[in-house]
Order: sequence, then structure tokens, then C-alpha cells
Amino acid sequence: MDLVEPAHPPSRKAPLVWAIGAAIPWALAVVGQVVWFALDGRWVWLHVLAAVATVLGIVANVVIAPLWRYRVHRWDLDATAVYTRTGWLVQERRIAPISRVQTVDTYRGPLDRLFGLANVTVTTASSAGAVRIVALDSNVADWLVARLTDIAALGGEDAT
Repeated sequence: MDLVEPAHPPSRKAPLVWAIGAAIPWALAVVGQVVWFALDGRWVWLHVLAAVATVLGIVANVVIAPLWRYRVHRWDLDATAVYTRTGWLVQERRIAPISRVQTVDTYRGPLDRLFGLANVTVTTASSAGAVRIVALDSNVADWLVARLTDIAALGGEDAT
């Protein structure tokens, strides 16, 4: 059996959604630092140090991480398995045989709905947990869920 290298990327909108999701807590940190400086302007060096750390965190988590994740995250599906590759610093490759699929779920959070994205979770009879395919265009996610359901039904095997 040849191992399939997952070929399909997330939606092109994924880096923007990931960046916005990462920016929200950083925006709160910036507001907190501004309030802190307004209430206590002493120790300017400490405020500068905190601001530099915040800017570095924003660049890493809001700019670099979403672009890198988009380059790494991939998924694929064939008649025998679901394949995923995820991560950005630590990368994980998962293969879930169709015969082990128990449920297929779709999740759409607020940002996902705003940008027309969906996440698919394939639960298997595995102690490693579910396989997640994130940031798909909603129509692609719907197709994937329907296709997985069809393939799993053809197998007729119990995945327990």
C-alpha cells in the first residue's frame, strides 16, 4: 500500500481567519498595556519591554503562524482512508482507515460562518482521537462529509 501525501489545502481564506482569531487575544493584551501605561507611567523601560514582547508575539502568531499553517495543513480522501497533515512547529500526519470511521461531524464557529468556512471531524475507533480537517470552504466540507458517509456505508463494516 502506497502512503498518500495529502494534496488538498484548506480554503484560501484560512490564513485570514486564523490571523483574526489569533489577533483577538493580542488586541486585549495591547489594550491592557495601554491602560497599564496610562495608570502607571513609571518604569518606562518595563512598558517598552512589554510592548516589544507584544509586537514579537503579534508578528509570530498573527502574521507568521497562519501563513505557515496554510503551507503545512493538507488533507486527502480516497476509498481506503482519510489523510491529514497539520501543525506549524510540530507537524503531525494522520491516516484514518475508512473501515475505522465511526462518525463525521461538521463544526462552524462564528469566524468560520462569517467567512463561509467549516471544519470536519472524523471520529474513528482509535485511541489517538479524531482526525480534524480545518478551514474548508463550506461547500467542500459538505461534499467531504457526504463522500465520507457514502464510502463508509459501502464498506458495511462495524468500526468498533
